[in-house]
Amino acid sequence: MEDTLSRVIADLEDGQSSHSPPETAVLSRSTLEDLLSILDDSDPDLVDRIFAKLLSHSSLLAPITATMDGGPANTSLLASTAYLSLFLSPNSPVFTLFTPISFLSLLRSLRRAPKSGIPRDRGDSSTSSQRRVNARKRKGRVVKSKVCASGDDLGNLESEGFDVRMFFNVLEKLGMVLDLVHLNRFPDCLKSLVHTVVDIPVAIDLNGNARSFGRLVELCSRILCQLFKAEHGDEGETAAEVLKSLTPLILGVKSQARSFALEFVKSLVTDACKRNNSVKQAVVKLPRYLAQKAPEKAEARGLAVEAIMEVLRVFEFEDQVGFVEYAVKMTQGKTNLRLLGVDLILNSMMVLADPFGVDTDSEMNDSWGYRCLEALIQRCSDSNAGIRARALSNLAQLVGFFSSDEKSREVLKELMGFGEGCREKLESGMNDLLRKRCMDEKANVRRSALLLVSKQTALLGGNFDGIVLKTMGMACSDSLVSIRKAAMSALSEAFRTHSDESVTIEWLHSVPCLITDNESSIQEECENLFLDLVLDRISRAGSANTPQKGSALSHTNVKSKDVEKELQLNFSEGILIILREICNGEVMPWVKKICTSLGKKKQLKTKIAGALQNIIRKSESIWLDHSLPLDKWTAPPGAWFLLSEVSNYLPKAIDWEFLHHHWQLLDRHGVTNGLNSPTAADLFEGVQGIESNSVAWAGDRVFLLQTISNVSVELPPKSAADLAHNLLKRIEEFNMHSTEVNAHVKALRTLCKRKASTSTEADALVVKWVQQVLSKAYRILEKYISGQSEEKGENNFFTPPRSNSRRGKRTATNIRLLSEAVTAIYTIGSVVIICPSADISAIIPLLHTIITSGDFDTKLSRFPGPKIALLETAPSLYIQAWLTMGKICLADAKRAKSYIPLFIKELERSDCAALRNNLVVMLADFCVRYTALVDCYISKITKCLRDPCELVRRQTFILLSRLLQRDYVKWRGVLFLRFLLSLVDDSENIRQLSDYLFGKILKVKAPLLAYNSFVEAVFVLNDCNAHIGHSASKSSRSENRLFSIRGNDENSRAKRMHIYVSLLKQMAPEHLLATFAKLCAEILAAASDGMLNIDDVTGQAVLQDTFQVLACKEIRIQYFRGSQADTGDLEEESGDGTTAAKGRAITQAVRKGIIQNTIPIFIELKRLLESKNSPLIGCLMECLRILLKDYKNEIDEILVADKQLQKELEYDMHKYETAKAKSTAAAAVANQQNSASFLSPGAPETGNGKPAPHNLPENLQTDSRLVSAIADVAAAAKVRSVLREVNGGRSTPPLSALSVPKLKTSQTGIGARTDRPLDVLESLRRRQSFEDEN
Repeated sequence: MEDTLSRVIADLEDGQSSHSPPETAVLSRSTLEDLLSILDDSDPDLVDRIFAKLLSHSSLLAPITATMDGGPANTSLLASTAYLSLFLSPNSPVFTLFTPISFLSLLRSLRRAPKSGIPRDRGDSSTSSQRRVNARKRKGRVVKSKVCASGDDLGNLESEGFDVRMFFNVLEKLGMVLDLVHLNRFPDCLKSLVHTVVDIPVAIDLNGNARSFGRLVELCSRILCQLFKAEHGDEGETAAEVLKSLTPLILGVKSQARSFALEFVKSLVTDACKRNNSVKQAVVKLPRYLAQKAPEKAEARGLAVEAIMEVLRVFEFEDQVGFVEYAVKMTQGKTNLRLLGVDLILNSMMVLADPFGVDTDSEMNDSWGYRCLEALIQRCSDSNAGIRARALSNLAQLVGFFSSDEKSREVLKELMGFGEGCREKLESGMNDLLRKRCMDEKANVRRSALLLVSKQTALLGGNFDGIVLKTMGMACSDSLVSIRKAAMSALSEAFRTHSDESVTIEWLHSVPCLITDNESSIQEECENLFLDLVLDRISRAGSANTPQKGSALSHTNVKSKDVEKELQLNFSEGILIILREICNGEVMPWVKKICTSLGKKKQLKTKIAGALQNIIRKSESIWLDHSLPLDKWTAPPGAWFLLSEVSNYLPKAIDWEFLHHHWQLLDRHGVTNGLNSPTAADLFEGVQGIESNSVAWAGDRVFLLQTISNVSVELPPKSAADLAHNLLKRIEEFNMHSTEVNAHVKALRTLCKRKASTSTEADALVVKWVQQVLSKAYRILEKYISGQSEEKGENNFFTPPRSNSRRGKRTATNIRLLSEAVTAIYTIGSVVIICPSADISAIIPLLHTIITSGDFDTKLSRFPGPKIALLETAPSLYIQAWLTMGKICLADAKRAKSYIPLFIKELERSDCAALRNNLVVMLADFCVRYTALVDCYISKITKCLRDPCELVRRQTFILLSRLLQRDYVKWRGVLFLRFLLSLVDDSENIRQLSDYLFGKILKVKAPLLAYNSFVEAVFVLNDCNAHIGHSASKSSRSENRLFSIRGNDENSRAKRMHIYVSLLKQMAPEHLLATFAKLCAEILAAASDGMLNIDDVTGQAVLQDTFQVLACKEIRIQYFRGSQADTGDLEEESGDGTTAAKGRAITQAVRKGIIQNTIPIFIELKRLLESKNSPLIGCLMECLRILLKDYKNEIDEILVADKQLQKELEYDMHKYETAKAKSTAAAAVANQQNSASFLSPGAPETGNGKPAPHNLPENLQTDSRLVSAIADVAAAAKVRSVLREVNGGRSTPPLSALSVPKLKTSQTGIGARTDRPLDVLESLRRRQSFEDEN
């Protein structure tokens, strides 16, 4: 031992005798090992002997400190071990050995060690060689030190530059030394120690070695806990420093270091906080500090919330409530704090116990959960879209979370206004909020609002707000796929839970139509929902055991309404409402498509057919049980329709006896059940006695016939023959409704096709009965037309007219003949469609006579004889004749070529809306069949888009839209421009269809259409022909005026602006920039060059519209300055950051180029308008003001070389804004004075006579310049009123009327003298004062 000590002393003395100073002398590894071997002995006099042989203590401390600072990793750790061992030796002079420099060197050694290299396992050569290969691959990179151990023994862990065993040894000794030293006198050392220990778990990654890492964090925790002693300083300050250092770990990504930090904090709460109140206060404030330091990114913010809640769990109840109150206050702070506060409220209410005080006797309004819920509802209306969406989604989670507990559910209903007696609160609170948020401009907000509505279904209990339901239905047509899915889910959840009538109606009108959606997943979901919520529900209700015969209702004085109530009791779940609504005209087409799709996929079950038959049987049974007449009975509306749709795929599930019974019933009673031909009833509105269920009987017969046609293969031969004979007989009577005619004709053809042995035999049978029907129809038409001609001729020779009695008999006969003729002519069209080869040569002249009966300009007018105008005497026959001729033309291309011009002519001149509607439908069919023949008439057909009848406009819009989508008609010429006016149609339905066409279909199918036609649309909508080179014929001018919104009034400008905005919304960012440039080049430049006549009213309107478009926000590219929270509106965007950055750079360059070309045009146009004293100067200056604000950087770069021009622009803008503020102020004060004249004398004013600020309009209170101008105008008005009172009601005379001294100028007298030349005085007089404008 003495020899070792002598070597150590000799090495120390050699270091001191060298030329290098002691502070930089590094001890060798052997010297340090010798020193450690000496210090390991428990000799109490060892330290004294060491220092006795040295000149001073620094002779030992300085080399050790230098070695800890500058030696290799393992050598530095050896020096650290030796330094700490000195403290732990018996009789060691602790206060002499401890110096801040040496202690900080120790800490630097600990921080350097993990960064020294890649550790290796000395016990495994293969692993070591692999690590060396990996080390060469990672050469030059700074990486975390990873210790990969083959075993759990720490003795096997070391590296070339990092001895892990020694590192752990240093940490152990450091923890023991802290019991000996006092760091209260060295706060910097304490702070550095805290930071070093906290960073160690982050710097060392043990690669999954849980035992090793557990040992490491145990040592670190022990060191940190040692610091919470009085001898190291104030415990509260130490705790604050430790927690502050742990914050980055807590807020970091999930890792072992983060777990260490959280576990240490929780151990403080359970241990140190109970012993020391100052430590508790520091720990209690930690969640607040974490909230302040939480990052803004969504994923990192979620981890921060998770960490805060993990710490909050171990707090006492009072401390938990205190933090929750702080989180509530955060929702009133900055944007990032409000967003974090919303998340904290959600997690607090879900994690902490009893938020509403249900288990205590406290008042509900005093609970912390009530305040949290109130704050969350307030954030649902936040100005930031991201916070609104987050608050709504969090509220939805809370509703779903508390709905599982009965007590909490009742409290939640009361708090949200859904309880009893909260109707007024509900209308003005939650329902109003949901209405607004479901229609929010941001997609994320709408999606979250729909999620909230879906979660609230369990709370509402069927008490749905009608407007909220309508809003959900409208959301099913949203432009975003995710919104449509969310709306469909929310509405379906409400329909699944409650069978309320309003919910059922809204669901059936909103969800089934999604079967035609472009997204296949939505189509599949629509089919599944219809199968689950409609068909399966009907199957359960129809297959269930219904009550036995007999009823509690009395058989006397029983009304049909009572029977309906009993029927509803037999079929629950709103089955009758569902059946009634699926046969609605708007729902029926979608139900057909869904049933067809389900049938092709073989998803229709046989029990749905049986259930529908049971429903019809039960309805008839209940009706007969009450001894009601069977001829008044009708099946539940929709039952026959749905059965006809499913029977096509389930023919074997239909009972023929059931069909035969009801066919006999409907056929027997249907004929006598009121007027069968509605066309005849339309002629005389005064005819009474038509039964209300006559239409229902006709509809049931139609659907029954369709069902029979679907199952005709399964019919017995004799029954099929009898049915065919019966159908033919009914057709030849010509007394059915038009829908029945089609059903009978199709059913008869189907029977012939399916029962014939061969196709040739089937065609022969069809032709045979078709010719028979056509022959009888011809005789009826000929009889009616000849009768009309005879009556017309007789009336010309009778003066006076015949008696009233004979006229009455003739009128009754004519009504019957007209009814038969209308049905006959409709039947002709129906049979021609199913049998185009039928001989109709004899019928064509009759039809031609009818459709040309009102045209007296033809060559036939030269011949003598009576002329009849069937359009006036028999309009229904005239309309049906055109319809039948259209069907014939569809079957005969040669005849279509001759008659299409007649269709166009009749469309242009007809005053009958029904006829125009039918003609548009026929021309649309011709366009599909004979595209080339109709293409030249498209411009004439589009004139129906401005038809006075809404039905005609809507039908034209729908048909042309379909033709355009199927490419039968091209978007060329004026077609697109004429469609634009549908965006501002008087009908809301047409406006919605237009928004859907332009916003969804055209945006995808023709994305460049809006861009290519925008400038032309500005001229066309204003009916402007003031552009040089533009000329049009008189006919085209009249058509253009029809499709223009000419006028400079507010309503016309608003309509045109709505169209412009709709087009701009369809454009991509690059097209917006190009449109900006085209407007400047083709309109503004044309006006400044004189090519556009700005003296013309339409030219001024074009120029004003251009200024408004250039100034609107839709033409600006928003996303360059948009916040990250708003990016959720775009669904499933593709592309990486590099592409986006490149796009931004290109767009910014294009913006600069556009502004370079635009500003000179504006300056030149400004001078031109000023020279003409044009009223458009205000619009130009307003547009220029917005450009100067939005393109400030680009304009500054352009005007950097012309400072004078820049100053002139700024001065002009300042002058314009000041004048605008004064005029606005004068108008506001005048309006306020007019309104104040009707108030009591106690109207609020400020002390200086100015109007009270809260009395000003809200949009004026935010502009300081306007407020100042209003105050000046009000003060001037006050002064005038005071002077008027002083003068006794007389106004103050002008200055010219006052008696003032007269001064002579220098020119009036010869001897007049002046100190300055006249030209100087004149220049000063003309000099403008720019300071007065400020």
